[in-house]
Amino acid sequence: MLAQVPPDRKSISMSIKNTPTLQQLAVQTLLSNQALAISALESMPTNFFPPLFKEAFDGRHMGLLKAMVAAWPFSCLPVGALMKTPDVEALQAVLDGLDMLQSQKVRPRRWKLQVLDLRNVHHDFLDVWTRTQEGAHSTETGSEKQVGRDLPRYALRPRLKVVTDLSFSFQLKEHQTCLLQWAQQRKGSVRLCCLRMTICDLPVEFIKKVLDIFHPYYIEELELSTNQVLPFLGNFASCLGRMRNLHKFRLTQIYLGTHRVVNTLTDTEEKCAIKVLSRFSKLNCLQHFSMNGVSFSSDHMRQLFRCLKTPLESLCIPLRQLSQSDLHLSQCQRLCHLKHLVLNGVDLSKIRPTHLRVLLENVAGTLQNLELMNCKMKDSQLSALLSALSQCFQLTRVCFYENDFSMAVLKDLLQSMANLSKLILELYPAPLECYDRQGYILVEKFTQVCPELLDILTAQRQPNIVAFATRICLECCRRCVYNMESRLCWCWQ
Repeated sequence: MLAQVPPDRKSISMSIKNTPTLQQLAVQTLLSNQALAISALESMPTNFFPPLFKEAFDGRHMGLLKAMVAAWPFSCLPVGALMKTPDVEALQAVLDGLDMLQSQKVRPRRWKLQVLDLRNVHHDFLDVWTRTQEGAHSTETGSEKQVGRDLPRYALRPRLKVVTDLSFSFQLKEHQTCLLQWAQQRKGSVRLCCLRMTICDLPVEFIKKVLDIFHPYYIEELELSTNQVLPFLGNFASCLGRMRNLHKFRLTQIYLGTHRVVNTLTDTEEKCAIKVLSRFSKLNCLQHFSMNGVSFSSDHMRQLFRCLKTPLESLCIPLRQLSQSDLHLSQCQRLCHLKHLVLNGVDLSKIRPTHLRVLLENVAGTLQNLELMNCKMKDSQLSALLSALSQCFQLTRVCFYENDFSMAVLKDLLQSMANLSKLILELYPAPLECYDRQGYILVEKFTQVCPELLDILTAQRQPNIVAFATRICLECCRRCVYNMESRLCWCWQ
C-alpha cells in the first residue's frame, strides 16, 4: 500500500484562502431564499448589509434590493459605485425602496439613511461604504453648507438627500427619464442635489425644467456645449445667476459646419452677452473657467473679469482670436493667482508679447500648468517671455508644441526651464531646422538635434518626462517624437 503524501504548506494555504467565510456562506443562503432574506432584515447584523446588497445588486434580486434600501442601517448608500453602466431596472428598485421607506408612518427602529448617492465616482462599493459614516459620505461639502445659509428657512427641514451627476447629450436616455420623472413627483419631500451637470445641445426650456427639480444652488461643476452660445446663455442667464456654488464652468461652441466664421455680434447677441455676463457677479465660488471657441469681444472679456468675485485658479480660452486689448487683462487682479493657464490654438504671432509676459510675472508664484500649443509663436515672442518663465518655480507641466522656434532660441528656452525643479512633464517643439522648405520633416536632423537639446536639461537636473515633437506629418498625419529615443512617424517606419 502506498503511503499518503502529506499536503505541502502552500496547498494548505491556498485551500484555506479559497474557503468561503461564514459571512459569505450566510449571504449565499439568504440570496437563495429572497423571502427569508427580506424577513431577516430587521434583525440582521449591520455588517451583513453591504456584502448582501452588493450580491443582490449583481445578481439582480430586485425585490431584495428594494427592501434593503428601505432597511439600510447606515447614513449613506453609495449605490452609484455599483452602477458602472446605466441600469433602469436596478435604479427603479432603489427608488422604490426610498418610496417604501418614506411611506412608513412609524419610523423604523434602525432608520439611519440620509443620503442616496447615485454618482459613479467610486471604485469599490465594499470599500466605499466603510468611509460613508464620516459626514454622510462627505456629501455635505463646504458649498452645501453655504447653500444652507442661502436657502429659505422652510427649505432647511431635514429630508432624505439624493445626490447625482447629470449629463444630457442631444436626447434623454431611459435611466435619465426614470430618475427625472421620479424626482419631479417627490421634489417637495426629497432634497435633490446635482453636483455636476453636463449639457450638450439641448433646448434651454428643457434645462430650465430640470433645474426646477434639481436646485441650481447645489451645482458645483457645469459644462455647456451648444451651437448657439450667446442666444442659449441669454435664455439661461437667470439659471446661471442662481448657481451660487459653481466652482467650474466650461463653455464650448459647437461648430456644425466644416469651418468657423467669426462675425460681429448682432444686436440680439449683444444683449444676450450683456445679460449673461452680469450674472458672473453672483458666482461667488467660481475658480475654474474654460471658454472654447466662443467669440466674446474684448469689452465683454473685460466685463466678465471685472464681475468675478474670487480669483480664478484656472483659465482656459483655446481657439480664440485675441487682440492687444484682450491681453490688457494681464492687469486683472482676478487672474493673479492662476494655477492653470491654457491658451492652446490662440494666435499669438501678431500680438506684442508684453502683456502675456506681465501676466506670467504676476502668476509666477502660483502657476503650475502652462499650455501654449499651436499658438504660432515665433522667436521674438518666445524670447520676450523667457525671463518671466524662468521665475515660474511652481510649474509642473508645460506644452509648447506646434510653435516655430529656431534651434538657438529653443536652447535659450531650455536654459530658462532647466532650473524649474518641479517640472514633471515638458513638451517642446522640434526646431525649425528639422524641416525643409516645403515643411517636410528632416528625420536625420531631428534624431541628431534632440539628444543635444535634452542634454541642456540633464546638465542641470534629472528630468521626469520630456518630449520633443515635430509638427504633424503632411503624409501620415503623425508626429515624430523624441523621448530619450526617437519614435518616427509612419512614413519613416
